[in-house]
Amino acid sequence: MKELTKESVIGFIGTGVMGQSMAGHLLDSGFPMVVYNRTKEKALKLIQNGAKWADTPKEVAEVSDIVITIVGYPSDVDEIYLGESGILHHLKQGSIAIDMTTSSPRLAEEIYTYGVDKGVFTLDAPVSGGDIGAKEARLSIMVGGDKEPFETVKPLLDLLGTNVVYQGKAGAGQHTKMCNQITIASNMMGVSEALLYAKKSGLDPNNVLKSITSGAAGSWSLINLVPRMIKEDYAPGFYVKHFIKDLKIALDSAKEMDIKTPGLELALSLYEDLALKGEENSGTQALIKLLEA
Repeated sequence: MKELTKESVIGFIGTGVMGQSMAGHLLDSGFPMVVYNRTKEKALKLIQNGAKWADTPKEVAEVSDIVITIVGYPSDVDEIYLGESGILHHLKQGSIAIDMTTSSPRLAEEIYTYGVDKGVFTLDAPVSGGDIGAKEARLSIMVGGDKEPFETVKPLLDLLGTNVVYQGKAGAGQHTKMCNQITIASNMMGVSEALLYAKKSGLDPNNVLKSITSGAAGSWSLINLVPRMIKEDYAPGFYVKHFIKDLKIALDSAKEMDIKTPGLELALSLYEDLALKGEENSGTQALIKLLEA
């Protein structure tokens, strides 16, 4: 395994809402970087700031010492890692690949096994904190895989987040993210109902927030998303369509372990209804619109 130095080339695949900010922090720290995104326009700012463009994930892999991916769906992860032109076929032995997409724990395990066969170290390292956490480098990062490559890349992860925790073997990062999403799912229903209640009872929602954010009801969603809901700002810090994807992964994993998750099932059904009303590209805070309808 290669040591991490300022000459280590970082490949970054996926420069969307989260990835663009994350890649920017690494680029600003002086690491040489090559980027790929299906829509090149979303990578232009990084290219203007010194990143090199690659036309395919394969080209990223061929020139990188460490590759970071954060894409949309498990199917995207599967294609980028295991497809005919997947990066695991083209990374040099001893390289490290870090998937920061919220994806399937089972797929993370499959990628890990394939990486071992290819002499490539892989980590599943999904994140929490939304667009704000990505912009401010305050993400929570939960990591699964072997401990040695984790220790090697931890200085990189520390540039992206303030809470980087090694969770265990391959798939453990994704399982931890499922715990995160299950918690958020029920919380989003609660904060939406609370805001609706505040409005209908004639209270000033902003004053209500002053009272309840610092008490037992306090949560990240309450502090960061309810102010957006009050302003009717539904721009995506995290897309409804991606949250639905996450909740389905969590529900499938829970069923495999024979766990009852009624709150998760309800949240998924509400977000699916919200998507059917044309809100799939809105932020998760748009749930309030379904309750107000």
